[in-house]
Formats: sequence, C-alpha cells, structure tokens
Amino acid sequence: MAPQQPSSMEEQSGELCEAESEEGEKQGPGPPSDQAHPFTDAPDGGWGWVVLVATIVVLALTLAFPSCIGIFYLELQEEFQASNSETSWVPSIMTSVLHAGGPLCSVLVERFGCRATVMFGGVLSGFGMAVSSFSRSMVDLYITTGVITGLGFCFSFQPAVTILGHYFVRRRPFANAMSSTGTALGLSTLPFLGDYLQRTLSWRGSFLVLGAVLLNCCVCGAVMRPLRPRKPRKSEVMSNGPRPAGKKGCVVGIFQGLASALRKHMAFDLFCSNPRFRVFSLGITWMMLGFVVPLIYLVPYATAHKMDPSQAALLLSILGFVNIIVRPPAGVLFSLSWFKGRHIYIFSAALFINGLSNSICCISASFSVLLMYVLTYGLSMSVVGSLMFTVLMDTVEMSRFPSALGLLSIMESVTLLIGPPLAGILVDRTDQYTYVFVACSITVALSALFLMVSFYWLDSRDAAQKNSSPASGSPAKPAVNLTMDCQYSSVPTDGDKTKNPSSEAEKITNV
Repeated sequence: MAPQQPSSMEEQSGELCEAESEEGEKQGPGPPSDQAHPFTDAPDGGWGWVVLVATIVVLALTLAFPSCIGIFYLELQEEFQASNSETSWVPSIMTSVLHAGGPLCSVLVERFGCRATVMFGGVLSGFGMAVSSFSRSMVDLYITTGVITGLGFCFSFQPAVTILGHYFVRRRPFANAMSSTGTALGLSTLPFLGDYLQRTLSWRGSFLVLGAVLLNCCVCGAVMRPLRPRKPRKSEVMSNGPRPAGKKGCVVGIFQGLASALRKHMAFDLFCSNPRFRVFSLGITWMMLGFVVPLIYLVPYATAHKMDPSQAALLLSILGFVNIIVRPPAGVLFSLSWFKGRHIYIFSAALFINGLSNSICCISASFSVLLMYVLTYGLSMSVVGSLMFTVLMDTVEMSRFPSALGLLSIMESVTLLIGPPLAGILVDRTDQYTYVFVACSITVALSALFLMVSFYWLDSRDAAQKNSSPASGSPAKPAVNLTMDCQYSSVPTDGDKTKNPSSEAEKITNV
C-alpha cells in the first residue's frame, strides 16, 4: 500500500519543493495563487496535472537521452578511432552521473526548491551538449557529454519526480505510471530526431541542436509550483545554541554536520534499519548492471549485421511507442485496491520477463526477430518503469523519499557506470554482440528472482510475527474483557451524600 503523505511536511519533506514559495496555494483550475490558503494535503489533481505533463517532458529529455547516443555510436568510433569499450563510456558516464548526483541534487532542492533546480539542470545539460559539439577527443566527450550533461539531467529528473510525489497521494501509482511514459516518449521521438540530424548535420551539428532542445527542461521547471511555504529547519533553530570551543569543537561540529547531511540526503539509516529498502536497493543496483545495456547496443548490433540505420532507429522508436501505449493503462490497473501490497511481486515478475527477453536477440539480427524482441522488451519494461517509483514509495515514508532516492541513485550509478564498458570489452574480445544480450538476460533475471524471493520471505516473517504477537503479549498489561452487562455508577457528590447517605457505599461492580 502506498504510504500516505504526512499531514505536515517538516524539515526533510517540507523544504524539498517549497523553498521558493512565500505562501501556500489553494487548489483551483488554474495555477496556484500566492494569496490563497496553503495546502494541508496533496491536491491529487488541479495544477498537479500540469506538473505531471511537465514531468513527462523532463523524463523524455533526460532518462531516454543516453540510450539514443547509440545513433551516433559508429560515427564517433570512426571520428576518434575508438574501440567499442572506449565509445561506450560516453553514455555510461552520462547515465552514471545522472544517478550519482542525487545527494548534491537533494542539497540544491533543499536550498533553492524543485522549480529552480529543474531549470538549472536544463541550462547545464543544454550547455554540456552544445560544448560537446566542439570536442576533439574522447576525453572531451567524457567531460562534456558525460559529466556536465549527465549532471544537468540529474538536477532536472530527480526534483521533477520528487515534486510529483507531493502533488499526488491517492492517485500516486497512476501519476508515476503516466510520468514514466516520458521515457517512452523520448525513446520514440529522439531516435528519429537523432537519425535525421545525423544525416543532415553530422554528429557535431546534431549535438549542438540537441543542446538547444534540452533547454526545454527550463520551461518544464517553471510550472512546477511549490505546494507550501518553507518551514524553518530544526537544525537552524538549534544552531543558535552554544558550540564547543576550540579545534576539538570545530572537528566535532564538522563530523556532526556531515553525519546529519548523510542521514538527510543519502538515507544510510534507512538502509541499515529498513530491510525492505535495503533489499530493494540491492536488487535495483544488481538489475541496472544489465537493464540499460541492450538499449545502448541494439542499434550497433543491428547496423553491424547490415541493417539500414533508419530501420535500426525505428526499433528504438517502436520500443518507445509500446511504452506509451502500455504504461497509462498499467498505471490505472495497478492503482486498484487489489494490487496494494502486491506491487513488488508484479514488478519482479515483469523484470524477470524483461531479462529473459534479451535472449531473443541471439536468434537472429533480422528486423522481424528484433521487432519481436522490442515488443516483448517494451511490454515488460512498461510495467517495470511504471512501478519502480511506486514500489520505492511503498517501501519508505514520503518524507524520506528524496533521501532514499539519493542513496539508491548512488548505488545504481556504480553498476550503470561499469555495465556498458564491460559489454564493450566483451564485444571487442569476442567480436560478437550476442554475448552481451546473453549476459544481460542472466543478470536481470537473477536480480528479479532475488527481489521476489527476498520480499516474500520478509512478508512471511512479518505475517508470522503479527500472528504470534497476541500470544506473546506482555503479562504486565493484561487485557480486560468487558462483558455486555457491565454497569457503571457515578461517583456521588457532596450534595448526593446529604440526600442519599447510602450512596457512599456505592461501588462499580460486574466489570
């Protein structure tokens, strides 16, 4: 069951998306007004639909972008005389930084709010892609396309997902599923755009134009109006107290501040105390080792077997269209009450099918076989994408969601960084792309089994503890069973005593 949003968003949740607001807004059909009363709960509609559309566009321009770098894969290899492993570092670093910048993004969100952070991310990613068009080596691409653009994606993507979780509570599974169609929208449109730009402007001109396209994240961030005004942090109030003097006091203060920051933005305490979050984080980290690699190598695999580049790009677009069609009804379906508490099992089953689907590519590199692959992969990917954030929100409280997402993103970034280069090394040594898809199939399928078995064990353990709790109750506080014929008599007053002296002997009986 999705956790309900707390009635008052305090330090960690209250400042996430509200730092810019002077006053809260009352929900209406138009943009929230600064003169209206503040919200006490998520509106689940109204201006939230505008925020949902903006989040869809942001995810289309950020999460789907690294997979579309494969359109320029062969041209970059020819331009810089690079191997498969060297070229694969470009989307790998971009995707890794996109997730690893989570804690830094949390700091910016707390200080400036979601809206300003999303807009800054749009400027940074657009700048990185524009500068990368002047690159003279692969190292230049690693820095501009990988680090700068990836960091801009992180600053746009994570605050957009966070503020969406504050706007929707009752309809949160549907909102998350709809927002995840942004990735599908990007997968269905960016390959066509990239292929057209490559044929007309080459990769340098294409990167310059794509940098301008990424500036649309600024427009999306502008409509992400905060819900409530910022509330003073406890840390700010307590900081006015006396501090230890001397160098020892400074060192202690630094370590205390560092521990507080780690707890707030990386949720290490949740990882240690919440077994469900720990299992989910480990499973997703394991999954990411092979989840995005097929999207990067699908186009090179097809073109290496003499398929027309336009047809290869069409495969990615079909994958995106499948996600667009499937994710909205999946969001509506999984919002039903029957699925509450079962999201993780549906997620794991879809992830298992997604992993097995990668083995279809080993049959042949023909268009018909790869079309069957992208259809199967797209269906399972739709369910995985629509439920990932919902499962995380089911696992932790909404007030800790940003910090939990920050730690999960850091963990994901490690496997996202090493996955594509490892696949590139495998291709360089075997000269076969099929081994990459086999390795991805095994990795993703095993991660799905790990999640399913672990959560089933945790649910069984919790159910056993719940059933045994009445029998093991504390004897110091025995339960009192009140029968239906309990009689209560009032305590007599002084006036009653004078009128009826015998009432002094009244007692409460039959309890």
